[in-house]
Amino acid sequence: MIGGSPGEEGFRAYIDRFKDEDAIKGVRQVLHVPNAGPGHCLQESFVRDVQYLGEIGMSFDLCLRPGELGAAVGLVDQCPGTRFIVDHCGNADPQIVNGAAEHDPANPFSHTKEQWQGDIAALGAREHVVCKVSGIIARVPAGWSADTLAPTVNHCLDSFGPDRVVFGGDWPVCNFGASLRAWVAALREIVSGRPEEEQAKLLAGNAERLYGLE
Repeated sequence: MIGGSPGEEGFRAYIDRFKDEDAIKGVRQVLHVPNAGPGHCLQESFVRDVQYLGEIGMSFDLCLRPGELGAAVGLVDQCPGTRFIVDHCGNADPQIVNGAAEHDPANPFSHTKEQWQGDIAALGAREHVVCKVSGIIARVPAGWSADTLAPTVNHCLDSFGPDRVVFGGDWPVCNFGASLRAWVAALREIVSGRPEEEQAKLLAGNAERLYGLE
């Protein structure tokens, strides 16, 4: 994945430099920054450039505030020929999802449990969208356990199904909450009751297939 800014002048000329590079699979733009306000990904020029990514066989990573996942659904529906990857479980706050914390309207990275669940389910219903199970470890409180993360992970797995989920380490950002080793151990514990074939797909197989690494 490479960085890029769909909708900006010169984006297509920039991305065309890489369209024949086998090692480059798609584009990622962080949209939870101050200069990318709500609805940024629905601007006409942005949508056209993301559609173009699909035309040249590249994907686009959705990395935005959890309260704006509804806008992601709108983008996805306008780009049926582009594959999308939802980064970091939609940037969910696992404490809100597991019921230990409440939504804080003053925090732009907060969300309600119901809104996040509904938007993730909507994204999971779109066959050209994949969920990267990652990132949430960075938001865990002291004294966390696998149970802290399980409701978030399980909702993503159930919404997207066994063939459209991929593991992500999110190192070194994961260290804000715990080590990469601790994150992997927690995820393995959460999915331990699922079929071994599904676990293998999540941890490696799906990424190998979706990114053409086989």
